[in-house]
Formats: sequence, C-alpha cells, structure tokens
Amino acid sequence: MKLKVCGMRYDDNIQLIAAIQPDYMGFIFFGGSSRHVSASTPTLPLTIKKVGVFVNASYDTIVEKINTHNLQAVQLHGKETPEFCKSLQALNIEVIKVFSIKNEFNFAILTPYETVCDYYLFDTKGPLAGGNGYCFDWSVLEHYPSTKPYFLSGGIGLENADQLQEFKTSVAATYCHAVDVNSKFEDAPAKKNKNNLEKFKHLL
Repeated sequence: MKLKVCGMRYDDNIQLIAAIQPDYMGFIFFGGSSRHVSASTPTLPLTIKKVGVFVNASYDTIVEKINTHNLQAVQLHGKETPEFCKSLQALNIEVIKVFSIKNEFNFAILTPYETVCDYYLFDTKGPLAGGNGYCFDWSVLEHYPSTKPYFLSGGIGLENADQLQEFKTSVAATYCHAVDVNSKFEDAPAKKNKNNLEKFKHLL
C-alpha cells in the first residue's frame, strides 16, 4: 500500500517529510480547515504526487490552484457531481473523489462516478468535511463492489498498527491503493512528526 500524508503547510516540515518518500502529499485549499494553505507551496521530488484538497470549490478555483501549485491530483470532499469530476479529469489530472462512511454505506452511490474519477477515498463520516480524527468501521469495505483502487482515510495513526495488519489480509483490502494520514501524526496543526511517519510507513 502507498502512503499519502495530508494537511501539509510549512516549507521546512514539508521538506522533512518529503525525505521519507511518501507517495502523495496533500495540501488543503479549504478555508474551513486549520491546515488551510493560503501561501505558495514548494516543489516536491518527482516521486511524490502533489494533491490539492477541495470542498465544493468552483472549477475555476481548482484550475487556478492546479496551475499555481503544480498539482498532479485533486481530492474532492464536497458534493461534486460526476460531470464536475469528468471536467477535471479532462485536464489530464488524477481525480480522487471522497465518500464518507461510519458504520454502513450505500455503495450504489459510487456507480455514477465509476468512469469519471481515478480513485475513491473513503473517510470517516463526522461533523467536519475531513479530519474528524477517528476511524470508520473498515469491515464495511468487505462489500466494496468496484475494482477501482481507493484510499483508506479517517483518523488513522500508529495505534491502528494491529488493525491495519489485519485489514491488509482481508478481502476489503483487495483494491486499497493507499493509506491517507493526517492529524494523528501531528505535533501541531499541519506540523507532522517525521519519526512517527517513518514507523508507520514500514507497516505498509
């Protein structure tokens, strides 16, 4: 499984975390987040894909951020339609569409998105658009009907090491492309702990 570290903001911390070679690094362009990026972002090594995270942003806003920050992927946390996803995919950029889960999920919701995004991301359903800080019931994904690769997200930390090892051997993990982490690896909002992320990367 690949690793995505989300909620990055500070240049020195970005360079520190880039040194452990995560596969994706996420930058949040949503004003409602404590990890919101409002300034420039540094260039990353070619091995790390730069992901912009958006919540119901306009097409023009997303395109502007893609160009300004040289994004290779966009992660959509809002109520973006299949048509909206398709318009972004036409820009030759990876589209990650987010769906929130708690203890159950109607997988029929995914059907209209099957051909208009590159990945799904399953996050914890809670009061926030993301970053609620706790896991959903991963066993729900045993009923995943698609072959589209997905990101597993939602309050994942080192304390989930045993749970993650068990998940990796389950049917639910068949199409799990990457694990997405954020708040559980922070010393402060948007400041990630390199040592803990290194330990976690070895679990994948």
